[in-house]
Amino acid sequence: MSDLSEADNALPLSALQHLLYCERQTALIHVERVWVEDGATAAGRLLHDRADTPGADRRRGLRVVRSLELRCERLGLFGRADTVEYHPEPAIPGHLRPFPVEYKRGRLKNESADRVQLCAQALCLEEMHGVPVLQGAIYYDASHRRCLVDFDRTLRERTEAAVQRLRELIVRREVPRPQPGPKCNRCSLRPACLPETIAHHERAREYLRSLMEASDP
Repeated sequence: MSDLSEADNALPLSALQHLLYCERQTALIHVERVWVEDGATAAGRLLHDRADTPGADRRRGLRVVRSLELRCERLGLFGRADTVEYHPEPAIPGHLRPFPVEYKRGRLKNESADRVQLCAQALCLEEMHGVPVLQGAIYYDASHRRCLVDFDRTLRERTEAAVQRLRELIVRREVPRPQPGPKCNRCSLRPACLPETIAHHERAREYLRSLMEASDP
């Protein structure tokens, strides 16, 4: 599990989804290098293995490139796009506009983490091709449907803020405190994170510290 590109300290695109899901999970994976696979993560990996077979072809008049390497020097990002479709631009004959497609397991949903990860791919493609990337899509395998994503100003700003926060965590090697909640039940790192146990101990230490400070003359 790579946290930084060895050549230039670029950050992995995939870490942005971890960050929006849970900052502690992000630090455990990309700072502490802890990884535990369960049924859900294995299913997601197999889905991406199928989508990420490198190659290019044409479908319904579109040029489709799979497992495309991405980079954004401005933001210091690197990674791969599952699929990038190149759509003809009607106003400019012969011009093609990139349209990234990310594959996710599960059913159609509107998750900010998925949208930010896709927007980061679009920012990479804009820099690589020198053209605006206005839309992309997330394909959910259980629903067999695409969720269209507009890369508007709000989403772009949130994506760049997420990149900045990710860099802070990794460069500072910061591991945030656990924030136990329902999402912990779906996390494969729960056995390594121990969110309730650690949070309980931290609250106990803070309580004892407050008692000692109150007793000081």
